[in-house]
Amino acid sequence: MRWSDAYIPRWQSKHMSDDPTNPLESKEFQILKAMKLVLTNVVKDTATQPGLKHPLSDRTIEGIRQCLKLVAARERELVEDAGKTMGMRPHYMDEPKKNVVVPITKINRNTKTDPEKK
Repeated sequence: MRWSDAYIPRWQSKHMSDDPTNPLESKEFQILKAMKLVLTNVVKDTATQPGLKHPLSDRTIEGIRQCLKLVAARERELVEDAGKTMGMRPHYMDEPKKNVVVPITKINRNTKTDPEKK
């Protein structure tokens, strides 16, 4: 086995697709995901305790912010161009759903007359 086959970063699959029918599997989308992962890892790895001087300069921190904004904007464009939504947020299985559908057979009309309405 070659070293390149053994080491596949977790943000990419072994076979990156450039399928124009699915932009979410394109090389561009994979590159954006990789860049976002690397930039956020840099931020996590250089995090300091409150009150201490950050090892990165203010200019570098602002550059990372701008890069992450650009990556997010391009990801949003690719998702919208694919006709999908950005609903990629995790949800708990026991989390209540926002919309509740009540079958029409479960709706009961009050057949008793209310004495106050007479």
